[in-house]
Amino acid sequence: MPRIVAACAALLMTVSSTVFASPAERLGESIRFRTISYQTSEQVDYAEFDRLNDYLRRTFPLVFEQLLVETVNDYSLLIRWPGSDESLQPILFTAHTDVVPVEPATKADWSYPPFDGVVADGRIYGRGTLDDKVGVMSLLEAAEQLLAEGFVPRRGIVLAFGHDEEISGKQGAVSLAARMTELGLHFSWMVDEGGWLLSESPLLPDKVMAMVSVAEKPYMTLTLVATGEGGHSSNPPIISTIGRLSSALARIEDNPFEPRLVAPMVAMLEALAPHVGQPERFIFSNLWLTGGLVASNMAEQRMTQPFVRTTTALTVFNGGVKENVVPQRAEAKVNLRLLPGDTPEMVLETITALVDDPQIEISYFVWGAETPVSDHTAEGFKIISEVVSAVYPEAVVTPAMQVGITDSRHYTQVSDNQYRFHGMLITTDQTRSFHGTDEYIEVDSYTKAIEIARQMMHLGAR
Repeated sequence: MPRIVAACAALLMTVSSTVFASPAERLGESIRFRTISYQTSEQVDYAEFDRLNDYLRRTFPLVFEQLLVETVNDYSLLIRWPGSDESLQPILFTAHTDVVPVEPATKADWSYPPFDGVVADGRIYGRGTLDDKVGVMSLLEAAEQLLAEGFVPRRGIVLAFGHDEEISGKQGAVSLAARMTELGLHFSWMVDEGGWLLSESPLLPDKVMAMVSVAEKPYMTLTLVATGEGGHSSNPPIISTIGRLSSALARIEDNPFEPRLVAPMVAMLEALAPHVGQPERFIFSNLWLTGGLVASNMAEQRMTQPFVRTTTALTVFNGGVKENVVPQRAEAKVNLRLLPGDTPEMVLETITALVDDPQIEISYFVWGAETPVSDHTAEGFKIISEVVSAVYPEAVVTPAMQVGITDSRHYTQVSDNQYRFHGMLITTDQTRSFHGTDEYIEVDSYTKAIEIARQMMHLGAR
């Protein structure tokens, strides 16, 4: 009998912790599953992904009982909500369940442990509260609410949650897109992560910007390998491999790519023009004349320079095995995010000419091809804009460009337009916690993100 009582109590606690918890507490609970994508698959604990998926099934019973749910490639989820009019193309909403690791040395700098999912001080803390369990949970919360209300979509809705976005999406989103193709699915438009509402923006400091990304910058990494004489440190070569490589990296960092305005940024600045004072209004309204000046000024600020140039980030340097041994080989990696129009071949040619050293070999790899720029005058963008204005009447909705890379590039063959926007309001300072320290989201921001997701589904599929 005691065992039966204990089992019933445990079951009651499980039910109450999911069904009767608040959305903020449910997001916090999802953070506790350490669905971490490491660069090497051997480090990934895939049991955590199974546990998270089980949690989602328990927490959103209407979604998982009433809709068509399948697991793709073991851990990704595809959820189909058929529409009443099969002649209409459905809408796709995507997010990802994996998160990046936390640097061990930074754990003490977090307000709360990064995987505890603490709700305190009007905030939800933890890895994934911005990137991107917030997307997964807000979409499921929205769908669960609509099902509870008895909503029947006229246009079909599909939810897709990949499990390896942080390490390229080749096992998750690629497999999900292939499955969609098998099912004959093609979407008029889709919404992924990558855009948000931003306060305290240097471009619009006194108002909230709702940045709906219509493009993203491709991801490219250069590997530079310097070779040369090594030997005992008591008799070093005139130029060491480390010195040679360091000089090359300094030339790369000291000679950034020229800034320029690309189409998504022109559209953003033109949308901002009516909402700023002079002389900015004139400048933003006449970019045919002032575009070069605007690009140069944006390139001088860390927050805005990724929007106007192909960026170069020195990220890895390896050389040497012992303090009194001069290495014969040194290696470094430079990560670049390319502006639309810049190609990997052009970038390689530019960097090779800049390094100008035959003893440094340069190779590269790219995560996917350049994605098309989506239409910010199309129906999908209009619906997102209408929904944002309903939830945040004070916000200025603009097209934007995602400076990072998302899974949306894997869905270009199954979707006419890819928009990147999860409706959370964050501050400029808060953006630094993406992949960084003390990641959190305000409870009010998350509540409104759910409402934006709900209205996007409702309005888009009616």
